[in-house]
Amino acid sequence: MTAVHEPDRSRNRFDLRERTVSMPTESDTGYDPTLGNKFVFVTGGVMSGLGKGITAASTGRLLKNAGFDVTAVKIDPYLNVDAGTMNPFQHGEVYVLKDGGEVDLDLGNYERFLDEDMTSDHNVTTGKTYRHVIEKERAGDYLGKTVQIIPHITDDIKRRIREAAEGTDVCIVEVGGTVGDIEGMPYLEALRQFAHEQDDNDILFTHVTLVPYSKNGEQKTKPTQHSVKELRSIGLQPDILVGRCEDRLYPDVKEKIALFCDVPTEAVFSNPDVEDIYHVPLMVEEEGLDEYVMQELGLAERALPEEERDNTWRNLVTQETTGEVDIALVGKYDLEDAYMSVNEALKHAGLEKNVDVNIRWVDSDEDDVTESANLTEADGVVVPGGFGARGTEGKVEAIRYAREHDVPFLGLCLGFQMAVVEIARNVLGYEEAHSAEMDEETPDPVIDILPEQEHTEDMGGTMRLGAHQTDITPGTLAEDLYESTVCTERHRHRYEVNPEYFEDFAETSVVFSGRAGRRMEILELDDHPYFLGTQFHPEFRSRPTRASPPFVGLLEAVLGERDWREPETEVEA
Repeated sequence: MTAVHEPDRSRNRFDLRERTVSMPTESDTGYDPTLGNKFVFVTGGVMSGLGKGITAASTGRLLKNAGFDVTAVKIDPYLNVDAGTMNPFQHGEVYVLKDGGEVDLDLGNYERFLDEDMTSDHNVTTGKTYRHVIEKERAGDYLGKTVQIIPHITDDIKRRIREAAEGTDVCIVEVGGTVGDIEGMPYLEALRQFAHEQDDNDILFTHVTLVPYSKNGEQKTKPTQHSVKELRSIGLQPDILVGRCEDRLYPDVKEKIALFCDVPTEAVFSNPDVEDIYHVPLMVEEEGLDEYVMQELGLAERALPEEERDNTWRNLVTQETTGEVDIALVGKYDLEDAYMSVNEALKHAGLEKNVDVNIRWVDSDEDDVTESANLTEADGVVVPGGFGARGTEGKVEAIRYAREHDVPFLGLCLGFQMAVVEIARNVLGYEEAHSAEMDEETPDPVIDILPEQEHTEDMGGTMRLGAHQTDITPGTLAEDLYESTVCTERHRHRYEVNPEYFEDFAETSVVFSGRAGRRMEILELDDHPYFLGTQFHPEFRSRPTRASPPFVGLLEAVLGERDWREPETEVEA
């Protein structure tokens, strides 16, 4: 018999429409009320790009500092199964997880802030959810029932969240998009049901909204009021409101938001603009967001005393720098988010070496790349990954400039491959050498797809994805950087160095110092102060508290702390 459940008045989570629902069983959703996880759901209103992901990641960082095990889930309402086929210029970089999952860049922020490795299970997409439900329907798992968004899609969403949260104290769940978007409705409905099924002190809803200035300098609350009204019409009442504004919210503005949005004044927090995203945890900590979250979730008594909490993050991001360096980033996507992990990895290396890193953009799609002051005046050069032929010639020329002028260089994935092409052309003399990906007719495909990868149906099926081990040759720059003869880094590529040309490169100053079977993983030059290319993406494992070795090595070369050229033999008098 179905039961009518009244709205939860104690938490002001209400539904304007009376619903007739059945409580799910464990077999329906995987829900086990004895698990004891705490959940913080983060939604956004008014407009996208407000920084709700950074707000969520900062909350997680502070909870981790207080001694809790924290994980995160990112919900992406798009129909793509994953982010693998998305254009970086439209959606930002595709971030790669250790299990090979291609996901939204926000997962990168969660890994960097929490210093925890996520998996594909921590990214929920509409494509992934609908595909799973449809496959179950085709297999007859629903025994002839009509398959609907409620309960089948919403049950699958809840199952995914709970499974990702297993084994942790707190799970931060960010819902992508903006409240009111039609594609996000099933997720918000799933969260409404989630709150109905969990104990009140296990759930917190945080809503991030825009608080703009009017022309006369007044902070306006109306966008927040309308956004919360939209959220409440779905049956969700926020417990916490975070106002994104250029400056801190004025006390009277906080009171007004609290009054019109039906939350306590102490539940309204500021998240003003800061110089660097790594200062956001410090800002919201000063606002008291972490203490309020712990209090509302019943975690305050379990938290470490303030004097025992981890201050590594604060000490790191507030240290005084001793200098600055200029690094040229040579790419074809004139969008910062397209190279977010590279930018952050350079920043992490700067934190370790105690210097500010100024990134200077060089458009590889422009003519005369080597005449760009951003390249010629830079202290070091980074050529990142990418796909497609556009901009590759500019990358080759930038690599040649760095090689011939002894400028410290780091090539990542496609940057590594274009370094192989550049050396084949200008050192080995194979003038038409190229990657078969860019030029199928090249007479010298020094980069090519391996035979075992040639036959596949799905786009991405030929990709080498996720974490793989590389064996490092002793006595090389790579061993010196990693302080080991093995490393494990994440990959996202399809083409490889062509084994037919190995002997040719052995006649040059090229050293393939990292290998995985017959795959060449790391390239370096023994007659250059710092020339390193990696087929993998070391930027994906870089953290503020644990900078990536290839990036640290680049800055050390720039600062004069590292020169890998073989010393010249002294001639006796």
